[in-house]
Amino acid sequence: QVQLVESGGGLVQAGGSLRLSCIVSGVAFSSCRMGWFRQAAGKEREFVAAISRGGGTTTYADSVKGRFTISRDNGKNTSYLQMNSLKPEDTAVYYCAADRAFLRASRQEYEYDYWGQGTQVTVSS
Repeated sequence: QVQLVESGGGLVQAGGSLRLSCIVSGVAFSSCRMGWFRQAAGKEREFVAAISRGGGTTTYADSVKGRFTISRDNGKNTSYLQMNSLKPEDTAVYYCAADRAFLRASRQEYEYDYWGQGTQVTVSS
């Protein structure tokens, strides 16, 4: 019933930009903290960015800090991941996640109850 649908992935040259979107339905979006994770081929899924319910708190993995920005529009039930200065090592399937919790933004994937199917981001050198 709860659905998260990612979009915006694709192929981009190194140094380029993409904006990922995650549309959430079946749950009160404004009650959910949101996160973005990624999984490169042959590697474990890793944390990318997270944002609190109201958007007042954000946290980022060191590898993307200063290049990626997470945001949310509670009026559109959508979370965004703006990715700038992309590098080949950013190539991965990117997943959106949500959790109903009155807590801080979380970096731990086990704390998220709802997940999207992922969108592929490929960065060429």
